[in-house]
Amino acid sequence: MTDKKQIKTLHPKNLHNQGYDFDALCISEPELKKYLSKNAYGNLSIDFADPDAVFTLNKALLSHFYGIKNYSLPKGYLCPPIPGRADYIHHIADILKEEDIKDVIHILDIGSGANCIYPILGVTSYGWNFTASDIDETSIENIKSLIEKNDILKDKISPLLQPNIHDIFKGIIKQNDYYHFTMCNPPFHSSQEDAQKGSKRKVKNLKGVDTKEPLLNFSGQSNELWCKGGEIAFIKKMIKQSVEFKVNVLYFSTLVSKQENLKVIYKLLKRFDAKYQTIEMKQGNKTTRIVVWSFIQN
Repeated sequence: MTDKKQIKTLHPKNLHNQGYDFDALCISEPELKKYLSKNAYGNLSIDFADPDAVFTLNKALLSHFYGIKNYSLPKGYLCPPIPGRADYIHHIADILKEEDIKDVIHILDIGSGANCIYPILGVTSYGWNFTASDIDETSIENIKSLIEKNDILKDKISPLLQPNIHDIFKGIIKQNDYYHFTMCNPPFHSSQEDAQKGSKRKVKNLKGVDTKEPLLNFSGQSNELWCKGGEIAFIKKMIKQSVEFKVNVLYFSTLVSKQENLKVIYKLLKRFDAKYQTIEMKQGNKTTRIVVWSFIQN
């Protein structure tokens, strides 16, 4: 039965537009059955405040829709919701469709994380090639493991460890490299305390109760969840560092969760004479956006 509460405003090509068919998903991942119960609407659903339930749902979705088997994550690493992540991929595809590109599309995912979700979705949905960069060695090793377990990902994803935590593109993009797009889901919070408060609010919204030590329902390591200065500091650094690689990249992009950050971002992009656009994405009551910029002048 479809969880009708999950029907959201997603990209028309998003495979998850009609919500979750848990009966079908349980065929692909039988373990999901133990996490199912009736929600307030009388439909089958999971407890989205339970990280194990969220991971098992992701495992089922990746198996059922994208052919990914034996999906695994190290304990405590970020397990992102797939429908919203798929939207980012489809919006990139819309932009690239307007370009007359004859070669295989190459994408750089900044901070792929152990979940490697953007490269997985991009490879299985469009056949793109990805470089998956991260500053965390455990994340890189897990990406390698996922590739080894799934033939569809082999020779399509190249995991690269970023050796310097202060660099975003340097050390990853080589002199003769060329990428059609870079993408990033930057750390949202400005500190560990801020991340814990955000998790507490999320769990309270999901469960309707307060708790002193809430579970991170999507988990996440410190580098995945927060950085000094939060989202805006990370994006400002990304924009400044992108200038050095403007001949190596057709389009740069990043998710922006906080609308109030857009004004600062636009001002900085204008300062560097970049062309930019913003794509708004909605899923239920949540709105986020993709800011895309380029230094290529038509």
